[in-house]
Amino acid sequence: MAHPIFEKIKMLPEGYSEGMYQGRKYGITKNSFNQGNSFKVYAEELGGTDFISLNYYRTKSQGLLKPCEMPEQKVIDFLENVSLVKSEQNVNIDRSNV
Repeated sequence: MAHPIFEKIKMLPEGYSEGMYQGRKYGITKNSFNQGNSFKVYAEELGGTDFISLNYYRTKSQGLLKPCEMPEQKVIDFLENVSLVKSEQNVNIDRSNV
């Protein structure tokens, strides 16, 4: 069974995108590995010091969310509340059905 946050990770575009979180802009990088069964997400506040870093692994029996040196709730809050913004390198994602 997938971790509930897996759908939010899937909504992020592969590669680089930008998003707004708590009124601040973040550069977000998502990389997929192992035929889409493993993900690395790293977000860095642009012009600031905050960051989000996580790995997610899909196994036959469960999804494993592994934050990197930060509380799991910080990662979950970011993924649940970040709003992607349009830039020259990405497009908005409609999150109304999530």
